[in-house]
Amino acid sequence: MQVHNTKKRRHLKWMVPATLLAGVMGAVAVMPPPADWSDHLVQALQQYNNRYPQEKVFLHLDKDYYAAGETIWFKGYVTLQGLPSTQATNLYVELLDKNNNIVQKKLFAVFNAGAPGNFELPEAQKPGTYQLRAYTAWMLNFDPAFTYTRTIEIFDPAKKGGPAADSTAADFSVQFFPEGGNLIAGQANTVAFKAIDNNGYPIEVTGAIKDPKNTAIKSVHDGMGTFEITPTGGSDAYQAVVKSAKGQSKTFTLPAVQTTGASLKVFNKGARIFYQAVPANMGDTGLNKLVVIAQMGQQLVYKALLDVSEGRISGFIPADKLPSGILQITLFGNNGAPLAERLAFIRNNDRMEMDVLESDVAREPRKKSTFVLRLPDTLQSNISVAVTDADAVPVDKNAADIVSTLLLTSDIKGYVYNPNWYFRDTNPTTLQALDLVMLTNGWRRFSWEKIAKNEFPDIRYPYEQGVTVKGITTGVSGRPIVGGKLDMIIKLPVDSSSMFASAPIDEKGQFNIANMVFPDTAYIYYQGSDAKKSKDVNVKFDIHFFDRATQVKIPYPLRVPPAVDNSSLKLFLATAAESNKVNRAINNKTVYLQEVNVNAKKIKPEETTEKRYASGMFSGGDGYSFDLTKENPTAYNIFQYLQSKVAGLQITGDLSNPSLSWRGGKPGLYLNEMQTDISMLSTLSINDVALIKVFRPPFMGGFGGANGAIAVYTKKGGDNPPANDPSIKGFQLYKKAGYAVVKTFYSPDYSVKKEVHALPDKRLTLYWNPNLAVDTLTHTAKVEFYNNDFSKRFRVVVQGITDEGTVGKLEQEF
Repeated sequence: MQVHNTKKRRHLKWMVPATLLAGVMGAVAVMPPPADWSDHLVQALQQYNNRYPQEKVFLHLDKDYYAAGETIWFKGYVTLQGLPSTQATNLYVELLDKNNNIVQKKLFAVFNAGAPGNFELPEAQKPGTYQLRAYTAWMLNFDPAFTYTRTIEIFDPAKKGGPAADSTAADFSVQFFPEGGNLIAGQANTVAFKAIDNNGYPIEVTGAIKDPKNTAIKSVHDGMGTFEITPTGGSDAYQAVVKSAKGQSKTFTLPAVQTTGASLKVFNKGARIFYQAVPANMGDTGLNKLVVIAQMGQQLVYKALLDVSEGRISGFIPADKLPSGILQITLFGNNGAPLAERLAFIRNNDRMEMDVLESDVAREPRKKSTFVLRLPDTLQSNISVAVTDADAVPVDKNAADIVSTLLLTSDIKGYVYNPNWYFRDTNPTTLQALDLVMLTNGWRRFSWEKIAKNEFPDIRYPYEQGVTVKGITTGVSGRPIVGGKLDMIIKLPVDSSSMFASAPIDEKGQFNIANMVFPDTAYIYYQGSDAKKSKDVNVKFDIHFFDRATQVKIPYPLRVPPAVDNSSLKLFLATAAESNKVNRAINNKTVYLQEVNVNAKKIKPEETTEKRYASGMFSGGDGYSFDLTKENPTAYNIFQYLQSKVAGLQITGDLSNPSLSWRGGKPGLYLNEMQTDISMLSTLSINDVALIKVFRPPFMGGFGGANGAIAVYTKKGGDNPPANDPSIKGFQLYKKAGYAVVKTFYSPDYSVKKEVHALPDKRLTLYWNPNLAVDTLTHTAKVEFYNNDFSKRFRVVVQGITDEGTVGKLEQEF
């Protein structure tokens, strides 16, 4: 076999402190006093890096668009300081609607820096724009702008087309960014600009600056461009008259001209990054001594002292040995205050290279296809693969992949349109456009001013290792128990396993069991005792942040996705609708033959419970029934449980006191068929609920039912506790949510005859493997799958990361 040449990623010496993994983030070695003021900045950066290493997340999805009734398959990747985060265990993923309400959320187990997962979209899922949000607990300590978010569109497969195109995108705005941050009087300044429409997407513009030269401006890529201007001191703010491609003209004001301070020019030549300090006043002795510091991922890579009085105002940073990514270059005055800043992107040939070594493509229905992938010569690769119908599944060209996310967008504050485009090649045009992104976006993972003063973030969320159960115990007097222990019998209904644990109670009355790993939900039967063996102990468990019902705050507004090609969308929705019918048939165990329908109808589980609870006008009815005696619900209350489960029912705001709306009005609320209110239902324990019935408007069973009704029934004898929840004498029950059970991707094997194969095959995702096995001897991996009934072309997308932190993506159509 021919040797496959690969380029290994050049690495800085990332150091993950032991204090991080131990959860003791405040313990840091005392550093010796700095030799001079610039060394203090270096020590501040080093201390920040040791205490607050960067964790990043990326999700690889099987598709870019979804229809109600489908499953969102994804693979989460977690990195720490640019390397696979092999110590990470917990990945939180949420699906948010356009109002930032959580529709679904799950905790996924991370192994070897990867976490496979899925969200099942009910057929009643409301169509519209949603966001996937993924993060670790450690990431919540920092700016929420750096948590992973991705916008997705969910369609109604019953409709033949998507939503109408947004006709409000006529307005536009232009932002101006002087290089280095300041517009310096009497000096030649480079000013970058970015033009966007009112949806946040780039538009092309032309125009002129109102200066003596009437300087022309013109966007060169995705609404971005630059121009040169030499403003005069003491003049009024300059203005730009800009015209959009649609002919609309607007006037914008440039940033104010500065007569003090300094700016910073940067020339990215690839192997070398040249820089030049630009003082506003060369005679200002306060600016004689300057320092330039460059860092990547909180690691110092360059430092130089400048002496303006002696003409030393420039230099270069060697970049050929640095890893690809964003370099932050900051100019400081002799008081340690930052004067100017510039970002530069290091683009070296250190991508994870992959290709298709062999392919045997079968385009006939239900025939087998095989692809052999060739991967880098590394100790370990973490790979995920999706194969979809290349004609029926629309593609979002603006969706970021693992390369553009981990190397580019995860390190800047600001929206980057079509980020993958900047990694297509290394042509000068592409690199110049990438530099425009650097000029028009800011890097703000930390503030130099704060870390120089030893002002560090508060750690509210420790670095997690597994699931933690903790709380506090009190005695009859209400005071914390000192000493003693908490005995627990832990049962897992998902696999009928059980274990015993005992947690000591410390001097503050607190207990803590860490590093627990269990799927689905654990039934924890507990009994506390004090140091004198007395069982008269009250136990209060801490509520984990992920179990709280709170509305998520997204730092950026939700952008309406660009319209999808209508012909492609029609095919996608028609196929998704047919696929939903097949799935319903499988779930109902209905087998369709050519001319005979064999229906094995089984009694719905909720029928028995409904007969026991619902009566009169509350029995039957048009709506939804949820039998909680057959579930292990982990929702905060019934309102969180119902979110996204009922089409048309809007539950928003604080789930302890939510706003309810259905067809423009509030649905009636009933508890055990007696009229009640939100405050009563919101405080009702979900574990005490047997049945929830949601009636579509209008409901005739009680007063105020014109906008539908929600009827809640508490458990009766025989249903509390349920059969799989036996009580244990002397112990109380606490339910703790664990790691989500990830569904297995359905991939039929048509070489074997099965009853289900008589059904039509309408799969749009033909193959999904979040953990593709790699042969470590040949450095190859095999992908095998059977075609559906109609696909003629296939899109193969492979994404992954090596043990050295090198990331890569392969996308190819066959």
